[in-house]
Amino acid sequence: MVLEFRSEGIYCPAGDFFIDPWRPVDRALITHGHADHARPGHARYLATHAAAPVMRHRLGDITLEGIAFGESRQIGDATVSFHPAGHVPGSAQIRVAHKGEVWVVSGDYKTGPDPLSEPFEPVRCHAFITECTFGLPVFDWRPEAELASELNAWWQTCRAEGKHAAIGAYSLGKAQRVMAMVDPSIGPILTHAAVENTNAVLRAQGLPLPDTIRVTPDTDLKSYPGALIVAPPSALAGNWLRRFGPVSTGIASGWMALRGVRRRRAADRGFVISDHADWAGLNAAIRETGAERIFATHGYTATFQQWLSEQGYDAAVVKTEYEGENLDQPDSQAGGAEAAA
Repeated sequence: MVLEFRSEGIYCPAGDFFIDPWRPVDRALITHGHADHARPGHARYLATHAAAPVMRHRLGDITLEGIAFGESRQIGDATVSFHPAGHVPGSAQIRVAHKGEVWVVSGDYKTGPDPLSEPFEPVRCHAFITECTFGLPVFDWRPEAELASELNAWWQTCRAEGKHAAIGAYSLGKAQRVMAMVDPSIGPILTHAAVENTNAVLRAQGLPLPDTIRVTPDTDLKSYPGALIVAPPSALAGNWLRRFGPVSTGIASGWMALRGVRRRRAADRGFVISDHADWAGLNAAIRETGAERIFATHGYTATFQQWLSEQGYDAAVVKTEYEGENLDQPDSQAGGAEAAA
């Protein structure tokens, strides 16, 4: 096997490195900067140039080397390369080749386009390690333009009713995607500090984001009537939001496709926006790899493994410590600024 599944994480014996390990290791190849994939404590990190700034922002003074998308790197007896995953800016799938056999670790991925992330790139391989966060047919994402129209209509309605529109979106990836989807001519965009700190990192990389205003204790909220407020979901349930007065709340998550989740979150609106592949996207990505062996990691693993087996794949479930899209975790711990992307 090119890759093994160990207690520390996904391991390559030929190169003596781990991919997205959840225990401290000497050398870690990282798919993207979300906290469940890019963890502290490793001696050396390798990630794409586009993912590196966010990782440094989150993890501090780490020994981190950057690599370009598509660049081949020899590590020991293994050849590795990083390919766009479409999940968040800089996110990658990691291709590992050894003695003519190719394995790909997808990390988290999204096959549909968005305004900020590098488009998903199918990678041919013999074995594919895939997430299946939304591995049920009920998850069927709508086109980006339709989602943008829905967001803007909600915001305009809130302004007409004399309310702020507050949307919960995790600070890396989802928040910036929401801001890139809305029409800034409707009104000002106010941001929670966790969101604005990430905005600053991504703006420094040249990502096109609309103008935003960081909310501080000194912010005069009366000067921004009918604003859109972008904050981590956890902030919508606490004292932070109460200072804004009349507010309509929304949550951006793939889990909003399930009515029961929408009710439990007690938000006024649920927007089905996810940075993970839906059912069709998962199946299309797997077909395009040409892989015969599929390993399902986090999500509806048992159901998805059974489905893949019925389709003729050699499919197995692998237990990992990745979170996928988990709305119950605080922003600082979950799918990296995206407790639930």
